Amino acid sequence: MKLLWSNRLSGVECFIMLEKLEICTDSVENALTAQLAGAQRIEFCINLPEGGTTPSYAQIKIARKYLNIELYSLIRPRGGDFFYSDLEFEIMKSDIRFCGETGCDGVVIGMLNPDGTVDRIRNGELVEMARRYGMGVTFHRAFDRSNDLFQAMEDIIDLGCERILTSGGCDTAIEGAEIIRRLIEKAAGRIVIMPGSGITPENAPELIRRTGLKELHGTFRSRKTGGMQYRNTKLSYQEEEYELSATDPKKIKAVLELSTGFGCI
Repeated sequence: MKLLWSNRLSGVECFIMLEKLEICTDSVENALTAQLAGAQRIEFCINLPEGGTTPSYAQIKIARKYLNIELYSLIRPRGGDFFYSDLEFEIMKSDIRFCGETGCDGVVIGMLNPDGTVDRIRNGELVEMARRYGMGVTFHRAFDRSNDLFQAMEDIIDLGCERILTSGGCDTAIEGAEIIRRLIEKAAGRIVIMPGSGITPENAPELIRRTGLKELHGTFRSRKTGGMQYRNTKLSYQEEEYELSATDPKKIKAVLELSTGFGCI
């Protein structure tokens, strides 16, 4: 599905095609919610407060069973930085193998050298392994921690990745919008630059207008009350224990509606 955005630039009417809305989810239930709301791809992970880590084999298997949209699993054995030990690299390869055997559409990877450059050798091994299973590869926001975004992009293109998830090296994609625009321009169709971080239904149209993006990534979550009726009021952290952060279908639909709600002028 292609979504239309129109914008008048220097007196010329132009159309930007938003081709994919990717939702990052941390459970099978949230992934199914995103699918029903209109998402076209799921980035599947757990531990979002740590930036996301690899889901369990059971979660990946069951997500694949019930999702009919694209499913990309995050390959990240821990939180923290993106320089990994040999043992962690072995775990990542095993996870990619499982994703391939389970029928995932792709994986999401990212490894850096200690000096902030892209680890071409080990990322290359992961990309080659994913390709053997017919999977696509997204390079995640380790990219934003690299020491030169434009050189890192060239390295990632050479590796054969499909896309880069980025906030333009800033805390949020809106803050990094100008860098994202320049990355998209420099990429010139050789790789998809997919903005993510801090995107809301309110700022998504501005980000599309300012960058010319083709794909958009977000969590679009809200807090909701869980199903427990009894609460032990002697315990602290009541909100953490009895409220859940969940994918919000209203926010996903709002992004889609706002991104398609503009016609020709």
